[in-house]
Amino acid sequence: MKRASVFSWCLYDWASSAFPAVITTFVFATYFTKAVAPDPIAGTAMWGHAASLAGLAIALLGPVLGAVADHGGRQKPYLAFFTGIAAAACAGMWFVTPDTSSVLLALALFASATVAFELAAIFYNALLPKVATPETLGRVSGWGWGLGYVGGIFCLAFLLFAFVQAPEPLFGLDKSAAENVRVVGPFTALWWLVFALPLLFVVREGKARMAPAAAVKRGLGDMKGLVGFLKAHPTVAWFLLANMIYTDGLATLFAFGAIYASGTFGMALEEVIMFGIALNLSAGIGAFAFAWLDDKMGSRRTIAIGLVCLILIGAGLLAVESKTAFWILGVLIGPFFGPVQAASRSLAARLAPEAQRAQVFGLFALSGRITAFLGPAILGTVTLLADSQRAGMATILPFFALGLFVLWRKVPDMR
Repeated sequence: MKRASVFSWCLYDWASSAFPAVITTFVFATYFTKAVAPDPIAGTAMWGHAASLAGLAIALLGPVLGAVADHGGRQKPYLAFFTGIAAAACAGMWFVTPDTSSVLLALALFASATVAFELAAIFYNALLPKVATPETLGRVSGWGWGLGYVGGIFCLAFLLFAFVQAPEPLFGLDKSAAENVRVVGPFTALWWLVFALPLLFVVREGKARMAPAAAVKRGLGDMKGLVGFLKAHPTVAWFLLANMIYTDGLATLFAFGAIYASGTFGMALEEVIMFGIALNLSAGIGAFAFAWLDDKMGSRRTIAIGLVCLILIGAGLLAVESKTAFWILGVLIGPFFGPVQAASRSLAARLAPEAQRAQVFGLFALSGRITAFLGPAILGTVTLLADSQRAGMATILPFFALGLFVLWRKVPDMR
């Protein structure tokens, strides 16, 4: 494998990880529930419903676009297109002012950016077998995820000290109008675009196999044979089912982790960002540490270890009452996020037939999003009914347990 191509590919994880770290989890989500929504409980529910609608759009578009890219033979044009849309939506978050009149704008931008982020990931992931050898899929995937978490740390740290917590924010931004927080949107867009450029220029692809219009026609035709494809590849089908379940839990946890920290433990935005930096650091360490284990002991075992630890430590996070205990367990749970995600990506690459990799990654995105509305919807509903964020967060653990059960029973080890 070529080092320049591997590094450029991994750097896109660094670029795009600013979105889940800054927008989805730690900064903009907290800002929305605390300063834009009528109150944190209503804000949690609204955020969940927006995430649900975004998940439905991804579920409908992902497999079709993956099949189109397979027939066209190229992923980078689609990757560039959706990266641009996501960055534009993030930039628009500057206009979300700290009052309820901005609720709809905030949710629309968040949902649009989420859809584009996930669709871009389909084509990014499909490039993995083009930059790594079959023997190094696990470690390259893990390196990318680890670099992504490190990128999230740097982005969060810069925003914290240059804008959010700074006595005098850069560029003279007005703290009374929350400009020092709203700037995280355009900054995330700039970060994403700049660090995505090496992949677009360095990673090589072959020539297009057919014209875009013909690829679209063939891709739509493939959707008619989707059931037949899954019947012919049952291991892929079972893996996608398992991934659908536990990824729903992960996505819900990422979407509401900072909201939970803020609402239940009374963390201010600055402390939430510091918690996010610590969590991303531990997650990055875990992704790098497990990268070699994926290639040596198999992707399924790597995912299973991560899920078991998420269940056990997650239960502790729901039980503790003190902020100190929450901090300790939060840092301890971090190392197991990356291995589950990175090993799932490498397992998808190993299971995918060579000529249908983008389609499989489209299905991979579908499996991570087809029920993505379910986790946030259940969490939001339980939070409202019980008037408790803790009760809502407890609904995440069954997703991990059921996904682990399906994975272990139905999917063989792949190395």
